[in-house]
Amino acid sequence: MMRTDLGTWAARVGALDVLVIGGGATGLGVAVQAALEGRRVALVEARDFASGTSSRSTKLLHGGVRYLAQGRIALVRQALHERALVLGLAPHLAQPLPFVVAENNPLRWALTLLGLKLYQALAGRLSLGKTQAVGPQAMRRLLPTLPSAFAGVRYWDGQFDDARLALALAQTARAAGAELRNHTRVTGLSTDGQAWQIELQDELSGARATLQAPCVVNAAGVWVDEVRRQVHQGGQPLNPRPLVRPSQGVHLVVSRQTLPLREAVLVPRTRDGRVLFAVPWLGATVIGTTDTPRGDAPLEPRPLEAELQFLLQETQRALGVQLAPEQVLSVWVGLRPLVEAGPASAGSTAALSREHLIVREAQGLLTVTGGKWTTYRAMAQEVMAALVAAGDLPPPAREAQTAQHRLWGAPTLSAVSLQEAPGPHLLGSVQLDAGPDDRVPLGMGLTQAMVRHSARHEWAVTVEDMLARRWRALFLDARAAKAMAPQVARLLEHETGIDPQLPQFLALCDQYTMDPRDTLDSLKSRSAAAAKAAAASKPRPTEKTI
Repeated sequence: MMRTDLGTWAARVGALDVLVIGGGATGLGVAVQAALEGRRVALVEARDFASGTSSRSTKLLHGGVRYLAQGRIALVRQALHERALVLGLAPHLAQPLPFVVAENNPLRWALTLLGLKLYQALAGRLSLGKTQAVGPQAMRRLLPTLPSAFAGVRYWDGQFDDARLALALAQTARAAGAELRNHTRVTGLSTDGQAWQIELQDELSGARATLQAPCVVNAAGVWVDEVRRQVHQGGQPLNPRPLVRPSQGVHLVVSRQTLPLREAVLVPRTRDGRVLFAVPWLGATVIGTTDTPRGDAPLEPRPLEAELQFLLQETQRALGVQLAPEQVLSVWVGLRPLVEAGPASAGSTAALSREHLIVREAQGLLTVTGGKWTTYRAMAQEVMAALVAAGDLPPPAREAQTAQHRLWGAPTLSAVSLQEAPGPHLLGSVQLDAGPDDRVPLGMGLTQAMVRHSARHEWAVTVEDMLARRWRALFLDARAAKAMAPQVARLLEHETGIDPQLPQFLALCDQYTMDPRDTLDSLKSRSAAAAKAAAASKPRPTEKTI
């Protein structure tokens, strides 16, 4: 599958029923749903599939334990149902995982045990395992670094490889007849009332083309409002009120030796009231996350000093591990598209909805935003049903059956645990064509054969495509990814003939590497100095200000 020029691709696509904008979990789910319904569907993504929020999650496929305390039982029940379906659709990429919660107070322990037993009960026959009390001695064996606890609770949820699950969705959609293209930005959306004209630009070559479709689904995640601002109807701009308020989440990755976990840890109450996770994933341990409101949505957000301080401090306080900067293998930041609820939501993003929102902007134009990875399939069903209910599309020619349609590469035999280091098992049943030279290791389990396969069959063009999402090197160890990059770049350019953007990726690796100066003490010191300077800059009560 070589990348064709944009004009040739657009001509091949031809007439469409639906164009999907955005190659994250939501957009790819819609593409799968539409293609399996027998629709003529295409999807375009401005960067790479899952390059935004959908590759930067905490790697948890969950029902939402936090929502129980809010009384949102229906939301939890639906997510638990969808969790079980995804685990069955891609067992090589989504698997059950035990979690342990430590409590220091007998009453809190009892309430936690009761709440998590309710969580299990809501899953019904789809439960992944029993919720159990864990005594202090067993807690010390499970989590030797953990500060002393009265007792703990073990419960079950899911974990997954988010970026590779997105690729499995993309390949499933393509196998069902969808056309997909990454590195292709929508630069204009207009309609005369009959059909939508979608103007496209190839971000790698600069080439332009136009597609036409009666229906467009805007699933651009945290950037849906940017797409909405491009819409013109009858020559007039849409001028929409913003739907999304971004929230930033930061994660740290350390080696399994630094924080040796075989089960995930949930810290239910950090000092500022947030929840903290430590999750064994692909041979390392992921610690996160923060929840910081932003007024913008950069493509590569950076962690704030206060966020790094929070994660280092809580890792030491709640998990018993004091991290030095050189022990942090990767620092990555994702933006969540939280549904804007109006002026009342002007405070913390913790008050905004994680639920999704579907808005019919105009005839044949839907925007979908919010939600989470676990419920991507249910969201896609709702989107396509909304287009039919509005009369924008006729009823489907056939039922999609997405609850039973296993995703691309799903193996028939048992899968290797996602706690293990990356390897060919992440491709599931997909076989690599490899000669003797292609088996040469490049680092972190990656081989030349994998790079060639990703360029030929998985839309990989740039080094970032390959080492951030086809292979999770950047997210697991940014320094190792930087060392691997030149050889990966040569292989990609040989396969595609396109500039693999090596310098940009090397700079990105530096951004994902923690600054040696960012120790917990130095962050505290800088934070205190900044607070003191801010207080000194405030006018005194007796001063007049203009």
